[in-house]
Amino acid sequence: MKYYLFIDESGDHGLTHVNPDFPVFLLCGVLMSEQAYEQLKGSFNHIKKQFWNNKTAIFHSRDIRKCEKEFVVLFDSALKRSFYEQLNLCIATSDYSVINAAIRKDQFIKKYGRLSNDVYEISLSFIIERSIFCLDSLSRDDIKLEVLIEKRGKKEDRQLAEHFQKLLARGTGYVDAIQLKNYGMAISFKSKRDNINGLQLADLIAYPVARFVLDPNRANPAYDLIQPKIYRRGGKLYGLKIFP
Repeated sequence: MKYYLFIDESGDHGLTHVNPDFPVFLLCGVLMSEQAYEQLKGSFNHIKKQFWNNKTAIFHSRDIRKCEKEFVVLFDSALKRSFYEQLNLCIATSDYSVINAAIRKDQFIKKYGRLSNDVYEISLSFIIERSIFCLDSLSRDDIKLEVLIEKRGKKEDRQLAEHFQKLLARGTGYVDAIQLKNYGMAISFKSKRDNINGLQLADLIAYPVARFVLDPNRANPAYDLIQPKIYRRGGKLYGLKIFP
């Protein structure tokens, strides 16, 4: 049985400059079975076909919020309302688990300095670890996991691939290498042009979760929609790791 882990980010992973209005880096992982992903693709493509008469539109959180690029049509308030109703219904009813890792960069720098480990790699380790917890809870021995990440650049992708191989060889603090290898884990990097609907879902989820991390008391209906999908273990919210 195949599972996918789609990973996208919100915020800048660099530590040289920290935006005081958005001092967080969040990595969002969407874990779903191959069957559930086929259903999600069908739902997303139906929405794209209905509003743009094609399947090539790429759901990107910022473009949607700003009504930019192909989403300029959302300046039509009636069309925008209909679009959000259908998109939100798809996000709420699709079958997946969300696993996030957030780095409060201001606090991270105070504790570890600006030259410490790559916050993207730290976040990825948290997400991989908790994805394994989630898959272990299914009690199946036939699951294979493919990790899909949006390309950032040749250097960054190479470094991340090397970090991934180290995880497979050594394990994490709570998941040993044998557990990781049992899932036949593989990683692949996809460009936005590849139009991977699972990565688009991760992108749509990442920003409202990052906003929740920054201000949990602020009204955030997008997060409220996603919150039931966040992975829980033993009643605890394991799908949102905030560090440090």
